[in-house]
Amino acid sequence: MTAPRLATVGVVVHPTKDVDASLTTLREWAAGQDVEVVARQAEVARVPAGVTVLAEADFLARVDAVVSLGGDGTMLGAMRLLIGRPVPVLGVNHGNVGFLVEVSPAELAGALDRLAEHRFVVEPHACIEFEQDGATVMAFNDVVVGADVPGGSVELDLEVEGTRFGYYRCDALVLATPTGSTAYNYAAGGPVISPAADVMALTPVAPMSGVSHSIVLPAGDTVRLHQARADDQALARVDGVATTPFPPGAVATARLRPEAAQVVRIDPDRHAQRSRIKLSLLDLPLRREQLAELLPSDVREDLAHLRGRKVF
Repeated sequence: MTAPRLATVGVVVHPTKDVDASLTTLREWAAGQDVEVVARQAEVARVPAGVTVLAEADFLARVDAVVSLGGDGTMLGAMRLLIGRPVPVLGVNHGNVGFLVEVSPAELAGALDRLAEHRFVVEPHACIEFEQDGATVMAFNDVVVGADVPGGSVELDLEVEGTRFGYYRCDALVLATPTGSTAYNYAAGGPVISPAADVMALTPVAPMSGVSHSIVLPAGDTVRLHQARADDQALARVDGVATTPFPPGAVATARLRPEAAQVVRIDPDRHAQRSRIKLSLLDLPLRREQLAELLPSDVREDLAHLRGRKVF
């Protein structure tokens, strides 16, 4: 069966970084392929002439794929935007570490060819549905429930599938997806989780009493958090960008929603290798020779030549 033609590509851009070179590459490629490039009205000031600007509802209804120009934060925003209609999202790295984004600006034209020819792999990503006081927000990275003042703490009762699990007393509680497991969850001592696993991690930050270790739960479980202390003023932070109050007596539920977004992987093996290197540089306990094994063979050979000896 022939794959459908790529007719409309949406673009989501970082609010401040210079992504003009990638926008030029995208426009020139699209002109040669008879593909329309569209953006949302909210980004009209960030896109050049030749990009069709649409209302958000029209943008979501029309796009066949989306290109995210920025870092992991921009990519997360694009994924949240498309949760109601998951289409492939290609990330172009204009950021720093970049665990989600795969393609460099120099590789964009070739990646777009692969996208149009359907020569890529879809990496599904789960999100957390976090519901409080009748409002639901989505997090592809994490939800962090913490004190609203520096140095404060929270005390949260935990139930899983209606069964009381105990309580947390800590600086904050991190609810992380596999994608977000390498972020605040990892910094707090939580596990690094494969994107292929449909699980959610709960990790306390600086626990003082109660549950003091990470808990990993499957997608089917519903987590209930209750703000236990009457004088605690807390906040729930969603993917580090959206913040909602979590006042005394507040109750929230959280569950994992599998396959909420489709991330494009042009070269999954290379991306996985790069991610392992980035994690190693973030302090995984690897010796120098083990770190060298993560490098591509041509890079290892160049290093060996420069040092006059093998490094692996």
